[in-house]
Amino acid sequence: QVQLVESGGGLVQAGGSLRLSCAASGRTFSNSGMGWFRQGPGKEREFVAAISGSGAYTGYADSVKGRFTISRDIAKNTVYLQMNSLLPEDTALYYCAARRFSSLATTPETYYYWGQGTQVTVSS
Repeated sequence: QVQLVESGGGLVQAGGSLRLSCAASGRTFSNSGMGWFRQGPGKEREFVAAISGSGAYTGYADSVKGRFTISRDIAKNTVYLQMNSLLPEDTALYYCAARRFSSLATTPETYYYWGQGTQVTVSS
């Protein structure tokens, strides 16, 4: 099975940047669609960004388009989320997730493996 560990979260002021990393283990990683989701306090888990197994296709929530970039390095078994121009509303626990399929998906129900999350806090 696939195991995921997120890192790179922290406290940053509005307008700043952070780069999240998701280290994956498991033979199926290179073929798995990957995604980033987030959940703020008292809020539902929401889609942030996703990338296909090949890395050729990406998708973003409207709220982060133009600010966040998802990428993957298959050789390093790592998925990244570059977050620029951060806003207070970006504050959340960010989760990395992996599908059991190679295609891109935007709903959490379609992801099978999840990391423990990394906290991102953006101050105003």
